[in-house]
Amino acid sequence: MINPEDYVEPRCVLCGEAYGQEPEVKPVPQKRIIEKMDEYMSRRDYKGAERHLLYWLAEAQLGKDERGELLLRNELAGHYRKTGDKGKAIENAEEALRLVKKMDFGSTISAGTTYVNAATVYNAFGENERSLELFRQAKEVYEGSEKTDPALLGGLYNNMALTCAALEKYEEALSFFDKAMEAMGKVEGGALEQAITCLNRADLLEKKDGMEQAEEKIYALLDQAYELLTGKDIPANGYTAFVYEKCVPAFSYYGYFMAAEELKERSERLYVENR
Repeated sequence: MINPEDYVEPRCVLCGEAYGQEPEVKPVPQKRIIEKMDEYMSRRDYKGAERHLLYWLAEAQLGKDERGELLLRNELAGHYRKTGDKGKAIENAEEALRLVKKMDFGSTISAGTTYVNAATVYNAFGENERSLELFRQAKEVYEGSEKTDPALLGGLYNNMALTCAALEKYEEALSFFDKAMEAMGKVEGGALEQAITCLNRADLLEKKDGMEQAEEKIYALLDQAYELLTGKDIPANGYTAFVYEKCVPAFSYYGYFMAAEELKERSERLYVENR
């Protein structure tokens, strides 16, 4: 289905309210934005996803919808992280952090999520001291609220472990991987995230102890990850296809070639089915 945002230009900045009148906030449709974004990602249409997000960013700014802009800055930071555009990823992450401060969201779940997203961006581009600083802010927010979804905690702990590993804080990283597994075990459909944690832990053990010493533990983690990825309750959607695609190199690296090929085929099939 083609929606107006697919072809209509954002409103002109010169076509606003009458002089001297403060325009009302015009919220963007956050739920529909995310649903459409999921459609683009299920097709691996990164250009379409970027156009979609930039269109609605302009709409949010023209409508003075700061909450909507915060959502879109977070999404754009993640998008540019995935596509490897460091400058734009960091720019949008910092804009999201600025909005959190401006709106005084410092102790809210939205702020915690923004800290996680920004920290993940900095980790992706090797700025791990800054990443860890932001993760610690997110941890304080998430652990300080009874309303925090376990899925958010699982994502925080897994990504925080990666940053600790990059900084060679290995024992701290391992403890966060343990926490990630525990948190995602409480989440419906959390097996995919648990599998990712297993693979990340395997990489950490190789880096920390060397392949020869850690071989048995690494292979056990790969076996566990494969079982989690291929369980009967795994949803047949675009996100699962994305996870399979991202896990293929890890299985290939450790010599699990048949598992890697199977996951690659499953990924391609799911991408086709979800177009």
